[in-house]
Amino acid sequence: MGHVPTLHVELSANDEAEPFVEQGPRLNDLQIIAKTVRAARMIAAQSPDGGLTGDAVARGDAALAEELGLLIDGATNYAIYMLDPKGRVTIWNRGAERIKGWAEAEIIGRDFAIFYPADDIATGKPEADLAQAHACGRIEEESWRVRKDGSEFLAAVTITALHDDAGALRGFGKVIRDITREKAAEAAIVRREHHLRSILNTVPDAMIVMNENGIVASFSAAAELVFGYAAREVIGQNVAMLMPQAEARDHDAHLRTYRHTGERHVIGAVRLERAMRKGGETFPIELAVGEASIAGERIFTGFIRDLTNRHATERRLQELQSELVHVSRVSAMGTMASTLAHEINQPLTAIANYLEATRAMIGDDDTPLLVDIAEALDLAAAQSLRAGTIVRRLRAFVDGGDTGFRDERLDVLVEEATSLGLLGAHEAGITVTKTIADATNADADVAAATVRVDRVQIQQVLVNLIRNAIQSMASSPRKELTIATAPDRDGWMRISVTDTGTGIDAAVRARLFEAFATTKEDGMGLGLSICRTIVEAHGGRIWAGGIATGGTAFHFTVPLAAPQESETDD
Repeated sequence: MGHVPTLHVELSANDEAEPFVEQGPRLNDLQIIAKTVRAARMIAAQSPDGGLTGDAVARGDAALAEELGLLIDGATNYAIYMLDPKGRVTIWNRGAERIKGWAEAEIIGRDFAIFYPADDIATGKPEADLAQAHACGRIEEESWRVRKDGSEFLAAVTITALHDDAGALRGFGKVIRDITREKAAEAAIVRREHHLRSILNTVPDAMIVMNENGIVASFSAAAELVFGYAAREVIGQNVAMLMPQAEARDHDAHLRTYRHTGERHVIGAVRLERAMRKGGETFPIELAVGEASIAGERIFTGFIRDLTNRHATERRLQELQSELVHVSRVSAMGTMASTLAHEINQPLTAIANYLEATRAMIGDDDTPLLVDIAEALDLAAAQSLRAGTIVRRLRAFVDGGDTGFRDERLDVLVEEATSLGLLGAHEAGITVTKTIADATNADADVAAATVRVDRVQIQQVLVNLIRNAIQSMASSPRKELTIATAPDRDGWMRISVTDTGTGIDAAVRARLFEAFATTKEDGMGLGLSICRTIVEAHGGRIWAGGIATGGTAFHFTVPLAAPQESETDD
């Protein structure tokens, strides 16, 4: 019985290989194949009468050699070849021809080091691989190999040492598969996963993925910030742990209902709900839940937006609005009190003068009755003077003797006022442009102007002007509102509110800031009068001007804050 050829098999699927579903026989362990071949030869060599003949053995060897050749050549997605103990190629399949580019006639008898890159040859890797395979029986690795045209490819390599029945080394079998495209696809998947993860980790909304039973499978970085839990504390737990008791009690029931009936409670809609942080604090959220089916498994993805700051801002706006309305009322009363003080002070002065004149006419007469009258006149004159003093003090207070002046950033002041004054402007189709300028002082090295004002009062002026501008453009075809700040005279900033409304007649503009003067059918005529009182109490001025293209521009000035004195070393 002849010897089985020493087999060195190297499998390599090239770039044109079909996806790995059925890529021919897996010949990683060539020792098993060799033993199978020997057993088959013994069976094939038996004669019909149970004896063995030389002809039968020869015929069996030929048939098995042909079948083995067909078997190896059929593995076209693998380079399968054999080496003798010195590393020379002895068998070369068609897969090796297709993958590596050498025909069988070109490669048989050549040293297998030709398949290694030059750097590997220089370091002695080919010989080291055979030595390791001989010592260990088999090695498996992923490394680069070279085709006939010099191009390189990444290969999954198996080298198996082959021994005869006596244990002597007969050679090596090599199986090589080209995994260049496979690894590139894996790298692309990893890149996409990293890209997706980076996106999800930077999305400000919390994201939670759960299965159809509500068990959390993924918990984003934003979710950790929102809820206060680390991902490891939540993954594997029921998502109900993130809900207040009432919502948690109903959650599982809603999921069961959806699984059995398809009736949706939250899925596919954006809802306002409440959630619970790690410390037990409940807070408002905006919740959107999507559904997907992956490999027959249903998963749900929830996107959660924390509305705590939004609600706080809304409450602050409401408080600011109430505060501004209150100041408006106080300012209106102040304006009326100032007017009354001016008007009442004159008759009080006249009364005091008449009383003093009458007292002088009586003189120093000792008549008891006249003495009593003189005393009463003195008392009346003193009280009238006292009333005049009280009125003057009231007027001084109303004119700005006691205000809450502070250094305020003009850009912040304008932003707060416009956020309130522009409510409903977008829905009315109004285009708003804001231009905030720096301080006018050449010495002021600041990013934004700082002014010395009573913040609430100046915001009341700005809100009043913005609301008037919005109302004036109600029936205007062009609806453009401009809010701007710019340097005025030295030490002052100018705030302007310009609209494209119906405009104001020049005659009306002359008395526009007087009390009870108005262009509105239902207006009281106090708003602009109050604005003038507030601006003048700050030492500024307010005025209105027409625009050639139609509309009105209101301007008022506020003082810049005094520059801070820098500390210097003596």
